Amino acid sequence: MRLHVADHPLVTHKLSVLRNRDTPAVTFRALVEELVTLLAYEATRNVHVTPVDIQTPVAATTGVTLADPKPLVVPILRAGLGMLEGMVKLVPSAEVGFLGMVRNEETLQPTTYAERLPEDLSNRQCFVLDPMLATGGSLSAAIEFLFQRGAVDVTAICILAAPEGIAAVERLTEGRDVTLVLGAVDDHLNEHGYIVPGLGDAGDRLYGLV
Repeated sequence: MRLHVADHPLVTHKLSVLRNRDTPAVTFRALVEELVTLLAYEATRNVHVTPVDIQTPVAATTGVTLADPKPLVVPILRAGLGMLEGMVKLVPSAEVGFLGMVRNEETLQPTTYAERLPEDLSNRQCFVLDPMLATGGSLSAAIEFLFQRGAVDVTAICILAAPEGIAAVERLTEGRDVTLVLGAVDDHLNEHGYIVPGLGDAGDRLYGLV
């Protein structure tokens, strides 16, 4: 597993505002979108491309275009939806699938309740969006789901992570081609499985308590 933690003052600044419990939902949503675009820049560093001949106003040259099949972006419902716009702004030609996973708050184990993905992901690069990497169970299950459909490599983009979650993903995806791109690594998980200091429940802060 490859790990990249953003080290940029703009990322740290935006994260600081996100963490503030008094930041309103409308500002929170806008900052998540901006953060994801910054993180996606690093996450797509190894995106597959193919050469293409182009004609500039001065001369002919060779550039690149995204290779087929196009990347697949997979937000984990519901909180991952808040990250989608920031990702597709950077990669507008990417396709989008959806995966609904929920964590049992007593056992902390993930279950899949919905999915809208191609049956065959052969040769596809997949980018999973999930704001918080806490216990790592849901993200690991989502990554394994994509590999079982034929994905060749999976990159997960998370705004915050706990060390326990990083270790769990590394353990549970051993032997897979996985990259984690993170905005920051926090101190630990509390007894309820929440990241400390964290920013609270990302889904609730994005969309409310309904």
